[in-house]
Amino acid sequence: MTTSSTIRLALLTIFVYLLYTVDTLAQDNPHFAAKLNRIELTLTGASHFADLPLRCMQREFPYKTGIAFADSTLAVKPRNYHPAFYGCFDWHSSVHGHWMLIRLLRLFPSMPRAAEIRQKLEENLTAENIATEMKIFAMPDNKSFERTYGWAWLLQLQNELLKWDDPFAKKLRDNVAPLARQLSAMFIEYLPKMQYPIRIGEHSNLAFGLRLAFDYAEQAKDTALKQSIIQTALRFYQNDTNYPLSWEPGGNDFLSPGLEEADLMWRVLPAADYQRWLVKFLPGITSSDFNLEPGVVKDRTDGKLVHLDGLNLSRAWDLFGIARHFPAGKTQLYKVANRHLNVALPNVASGNYMGEHWLASFAVYALTMQ
Repeated sequence: MTTSSTIRLALLTIFVYLLYTVDTLAQDNPHFAAKLNRIELTLTGASHFADLPLRCMQREFPYKTGIAFADSTLAVKPRNYHPAFYGCFDWHSSVHGHWMLIRLLRLFPSMPRAAEIRQKLEENLTAENIATEMKIFAMPDNKSFERTYGWAWLLQLQNELLKWDDPFAKKLRDNVAPLARQLSAMFIEYLPKMQYPIRIGEHSNLAFGLRLAFDYAEQAKDTALKQSIIQTALRFYQNDTNYPLSWEPGGNDFLSPGLEEADLMWRVLPAADYQRWLVKFLPGITSSDFNLEPGVVKDRTDGKLVHLDGLNLSRAWDLFGIARHFPAGKTQLYKVANRHLNVALPNVASGNYMGEHWLASFAVYALTMQ
């Protein structure tokens, strides 16, 4: 067999394998469609996922507050001080539930219940409601509220509205803009004060917050925020080497500290520098047999253990992002990412509120940000 024939056979084998991997989930499932090495969300799937935040975006309880009470002023229903984002169990889940509905409307404008989604978004994201939300962040005792996870998701929500050329979106982004500017300023104030990065697999993971905020800064042309993020990322991560990915995941992780960092750094480094950095940071990722076992959830009624479903989704979006900027490992990275999707997506609508109030957002992000 000639060299060229061998190469063609190898490429064909890889293509067939990837297609099979993607088809595992998409076959006979109206929610997803296989396209080359990708799993894509269908209109039916978009409607299915949209139903989850629609159930809870205006549902007040159960609710987990994260604010500090300096006196009895805020000893009232959370809806009084979070009139925009009082549903879906906690503030950040409500925010990214709203983001998800906006993204689905933008991508699938004819989806069923579109009118209902628009109505609920318009009811929640009024200028008056956003002004009330801003008061919490202005309180000295709550300056760290939702830092940096919720901050970043709010900026991602605004990022989505800025991308959408629609009068409805313009109205909402004008309403949300003051809160986005407030949180941008809080990022800029906070980041230089950080002496060390936060490298955990839960909400306060710094790399995740930085990369969502970076995407907003680029779209909004927020130069000051973008430069602050670049400086912080280089200060904390530029010299990192030999990350022990085998130590992950932690028992409550819904983010991969190592992969989130790698998915951030292609945003702040020139392409050639990023590829050199990645080889030093995650040497194993360059191997043709690179593998990463999906996280295993044993109890989806447990709000912490179900985090691992989210981990599988966030690992997938990280690997897709890394693959786009590391062509030498693209084939294997897509294969591992799709395996994580195959494990996670059937469990997004598990029937238990502990996962359902937030996992759909992660699923939509993983499927539509590839």
